[in-house]
Amino acid sequence: MTITQLQYVLAVAEHKNFTLAAEKSFVTQPTLSMQVQKLEDELDVLIFDRSKKPITITEVGEKIVAQAKNIVAEAERIKDIVDQDKGYIGGDYTLGIIPTVMPTLLPMFLNAFIKKYPKVNLIIKEQSTQTMIKNVMDGHLDAGIAATPLEIEFIKERPLYYEPFVGYVPKNHRLASEVELTTDHLDVNDILLLQDGHCFREGVINLCKASKSKLGEQFKIESGSFETLVSLADEGMGMTLLPYLNTLHLEEDKKTNLKTFKNPVPAREISLIYHKSELKIQITDALREVISSIVRGAIAFQDVKIISPLGKN
Repeated sequence: MTITQLQYVLAVAEHKNFTLAAEKSFVTQPTLSMQVQKLEDELDVLIFDRSKKPITITEVGEKIVAQAKNIVAEAERIKDIVDQDKGYIGGDYTLGIIPTVMPTLLPMFLNAFIKKYPKVNLIIKEQSTQTMIKNVMDGHLDAGIAATPLEIEFIKERPLYYEPFVGYVPKNHRLASEVELTTDHLDVNDILLLQDGHCFREGVINLCKASKSKLGEQFKIESGSFETLVSLADEGMGMTLLPYLNTLHLEEDKKTNLKTFKNPVPAREISLIYHKSELKIQITDALREVISSIVRGAIAFQDVKIISPLGKN
């Protein structure tokens, strides 16, 4: 039994196809198939049922796959131990970021991180929270940046910053005369929302006084971008809520439509999430230090009392 054989088993278990597993493992299909077969022969069990399409995992195979994940992760940790002992921070590091954070956060920290840690090959992917969780579990992401808490057993969460919600209220809106907003002002039927699948959308709905069952009784407009929601609000279609960092680069005339909340200010917790095995933890720590220092500077002047995060997808 070898680590390579276990890696091939994990690839087949994920893709349910020997050809695709071989492609993703950068070997030929006959090589991968032969190594998996050798392992099955050595163990005298079938890990995969090849008679079905797609390939399925046998009952004993499920247990073998689960253990293989642990063994492969621990084998990779040996290199981490050596790297940490040498103080080396480098190599490939794959990071997922949720869509409502990516456009504002990435430009803030990417250049600084690359300059400080030039030996790290940072690979960044925009992903939903649920996709990110699965990829962290499967080892396809070294870490992710998401709204928390998620409270998932195999995931560790380390908060990066707390981002206040800000109201975008056009001049003709019923709340235009309010100096500050409270959550009592909010009505779910009066707010332009992001489309389903965004954690910020769920946070907004949870803030509103109207029940979820009333959502969309008058009309329903949803979008995948905050820019579209702002444009729709300017056209008199309602108001919207924005994460604080999304307000920093609004045009000056649009900033006059922004309204902050009275204490306690609703906010979302943004955290670095990673597997409890803590592979590549030295890079994770470096990333957290860079992001936290930069973002804290951007929102430190906010005199707010942060309440618990209100939604996650």
